[in-house]
Amino acid sequence: MTAAEVFELNIVNALLGLATLVCILAVVWGVVSEVAARMRARVNAYADSHTFAMPELGLTMADGGEKVDAKADEKKDDEAKK
Repeated sequence: MTAAEVFELNIVNALLGLATLVCILAVVWGVVSEVAARMRARVNAYADSHTFAMPELGLTMADGGEKVDAKADEKKDDEAKK
């Protein structure tokens, strides 16, 4: 092999290595983004005091799905006392 052929093979190998590195970084970025999104969703879901987790059903809401406002609930209690 001549020096020109060796140089050409080295350049091709470097470019293929760079392409492989870019693909690996893209996959890692996608996995990390997905895991981070799932963790944020889980934190947001459990931060709401109106929801709770049941292993058989997943995330459920105590009143069947409608979030009750604390102020509206207090108004109903006050009206019931009168």
